[in-house]
Amino acid sequence: MSSLKDKTICFLGAGSMAEAMISGLVNKNLLPSKQICALNRSNSTRIRELATRYGISILRKEEAIRTADIIILAVKPKDIDAAIAEIQSFTRPKQLFISVLAGISTDYISHLLGHQAPVIRTMPNTSAAVGLSATAIASGAFATEKDMELAMQIFQAIGIVETVKEKDLHAVTGLSGSGPAYVYYLVEAMEAAGREIGLAPEVARRLILQTIIGAAHMLRDRQEEPALLRKQVTSPNGTTAAGIAVLEERGFQEAMLACIKRAAERSAEMGKQSVSAS
Repeated sequence: MSSLKDKTICFLGAGSMAEAMISGLVNKNLLPSKQICALNRSNSTRIRELATRYGISILRKEEAIRTADIIILAVKPKDIDAAIAEIQSFTRPKQLFISVLAGISTDYISHLLGHQAPVIRTMPNTSAAVGLSATAIASGAFATEKDMELAMQIFQAIGIVETVKEKDLHAVTGLSGSGPAYVYYLVEAMEAAGREIGLAPEVARRLILQTIIGAAHMLRDRQEEPALLRKQVTSPNGTTAAGIAVLEERGFQEAMLACIKRAAERSAEMGKQSVSAS
């Protein structure tokens, strides 16, 4: 298996996802921190902050790009054209590009680079910040098996990794890429209900979080269908049955289906907008 130990990595973008990945790489000792650097377009204070926190190198743009074996594209999707335009002249053949950008295809990134660069597209989620991301990765046309091995190592440092076809990444974006926000929204609603029925907010928060963690562990460890686990705790005419009946009356499953489908559609729209704007 290809090893990251002798690779240099440059993050183009220095936001929360880049920091989560840097933290995972450094804390799991996948490569020396000095072999990592980060660039952004304006905020040098942020780069110094990351260097102080994780021991990564501070390099000028040209040196950072020319010397990198792996360039991780972590800017906002709307900024990808300008970001690549600023580095394109410093890139070299066979550098591996890994994208964490929603909606942007590997073909489009190769087009911006102007050559047949190996590109791998990924969709992590914000739980990467605590090392628990659910990440899907897909190989572009010019990426090799060794390139994919390197990408797998990077994302295994921040959670679990699933390999998918690139055409499925819009669906992944709608499901797990945006998934943490759906859970947070659920918690918001449960906390509001807790207040309305008289629970202290801090007590409700602790109970809700443990309930979600416990349910997730049950699904993972028992490996049983969620419908079966639900039915096991839903006694006829009981409290859970009464609550579930309200969710069904209000169209809970239909709303969740529409939510995930719309997020996936929006990912596809973002990709089309980038292509049409270029």
